[in-house]
Amino acid sequence: MRKLWWKVLCILLLTATFIIGLLMPVPALNILNETIRNLFFHVPMWFGMMLLFGVSMVHAIRYLNTQDLKKDINSEQYAKVGVLFGCLGMVTGMEWARFTWGEFWSNDPKQLASAISLLIYFAYLVLRSAVPDYDKKAKIAAVFNVFAFFIMIPLIMVLPRLTESLHPGNGGNPAFSDLAPSMRPLFYVAVSGWFTLGIWIATLGIRYKLVSLKDIISGPVSAKSNLNN
Repeated sequence: MRKLWWKVLCILLLTATFIIGLLMPVPALNILNETIRNLFFHVPMWFGMMLLFGVSMVHAIRYLNTQDLKKDINSEQYAKVGVLFGCLGMVTGMEWARFTWGEFWSNDPKQLASAISLLIYFAYLVLRSAVPDYDKKAKIAAVFNVFAFFIMIPLIMVLPRLTESLHPGNGGNPAFSDLAPSMRPLFYVAVSGWFTLGIWIATLGIRYKLVSLKDIISGPVSAKSNLNN
């Protein structure tokens, strides 16, 4: 039961997000209109992505400190789910842009920065598959992961604010602070639900990886050279 409650909570949070988010009355804003409901999907997915990348980075640092294979596995799986959420956020964002900006892709600074951030994490995954020696792979990937996270934050959160952008909070466009009070509670529910779902998916990947590597997890990675995923 102790391991089940947060999964039940995840289901309840996302169920509320879908049902209330699609049915609740929303402000009749110019241009946005009904597309404002995407706030409960697109934005929380990006929030979830950044939180998952943050968890992945923490596990990467813990691996560098302990050389424990389990920490590297955790870091890899959280990064993978973060990339998944990033792709979903990109797709839902492009769909939203089609109805509000007139096209799927407009080379908006935040679109470009988000794409670059995802490409950096794709490079992280490619790097992991390209190095056959697990000891080297884990160490290089962990260092890359830390740098990737601290590159992503200014790319997504800082640089787009320094130039004109169509995104809310940039270039004079309304930010989250202008969101209707009636939408705020469900927005926080959505963020919590998507992030919890990301953790759930990551834990499934971690459990699978631990089972597949159960014969070599008794010691640190440094003693497990030439191990392949």
